[in-house]
Amino acid sequence: MSIVIPTPETRMAAIREKVTAGERLSKEDGLFLYESDDLMAIGQMANEVNLRMNGRKVYFIETMSLYFTNVCEAHCRFCHFRRDPGEEGAYTLSPEEMFAYIDQHYHPGMREFHITGGHNNTVPFDYYVNYVKALKARYPDVLIKAHTAAEIEFFSRISGLSYEDVLKTLLDAGLSSLTGGGAEILSERYRKKMGVGKATTDQWLEVQRVAHGLGMKTHATMLYGGIETMEERIQHMLYLRELQDETNGFLVFIPNSVQPASVNAGIKRRVSAMDILKTTAISRLMCDNIQHIKAYFINMGTQLTQISLQMGASDVHGTIVQERISHAAGALTPEGLTRDELVFLIKGANRIPVERDTFYNELHVYE
Repeated sequence: MSIVIPTPETRMAAIREKVTAGERLSKEDGLFLYESDDLMAIGQMANEVNLRMNGRKVYFIETMSLYFTNVCEAHCRFCHFRRDPGEEGAYTLSPEEMFAYIDQHYHPGMREFHITGGHNNTVPFDYYVNYVKALKARYPDVLIKAHTAAEIEFFSRISGLSYEDVLKTLLDAGLSSLTGGGAEILSERYRKKMGVGKATTDQWLEVQRVAHGLGMKTHATMLYGGIETMEERIQHMLYLRELQDETNGFLVFIPNSVQPASVNAGIKRRVSAMDILKTTAISRLMCDNIQHIKAYFINMGTQLTQISLQMGASDVHGTIVQERISHAAGALTPEGLTRDELVFLIKGANRIPVERDTFYNELHVYE
């Protein structure tokens, strides 16, 4: 009787067989892929899965990022955007103040406002509701994608309302979808060590579950490249996969690499290109029931974004106009791109650019 000892080659071959057959990868499979240095094999499998799911189409949206307040009760160690009340640089804008900024950049092709910001407990929940109402009244054709699941948990605490009632209030005001942030790494060990002073893993997932139960389609992120283990990254993906099995409410998964504390920080403090591409590909392979994986050019840069489109990604986000959170932490990438630049970027990767709305309805295909 002979004993077959698995080798990295036979293990990779077994995973490839699963991928080809459309079988689900296990936690152990995901960990093996992170341990492997065969980036090309991992990328090819992810590309195969993406082509099966989305063809050669790559999506983007005409979106504008808005930040009504940077005042925040939380003190997450990776964040350089937040301010304390009264601190230099702290701000809380009225709708009218935000209108002045929007009107400088607005054009009739704008599809979405992407709103996130601090957990500002110096203003009531009505402040957040009223600016959604004001935006919808002034720009009725623009969909409002606003607030993370962590912000919904925060609104629940300051208002005394349930997650469901918070969400219903915002939906009535004009909200269309939740943003994906606040997830960071869905691990209590990580959240405690990084001082994530906001929703727990269970709370973040429960807000998403409630939102999906109300018929909302939402987004999910992962902030990687800090102190998390590879097992925590894979578990994060599995939490999302399990919830998606239950609700089918996630539109896209966005793995975001952390940024260093300063633009002058040494290159060693940035997440490596190898890790970024591997994580993109593994995300596609593990999150097999989420239609899209986003390559976020703000965090990875435009050239790695192009490569990622051959390694499982099917979305490059959008125009943004002026991103602030990653750039406050030292991102060296553009703060936004034009529609023409996004089309050029996607075509440069031999893919078909598709302009979409928040829900991935196709608005224009650039053949």
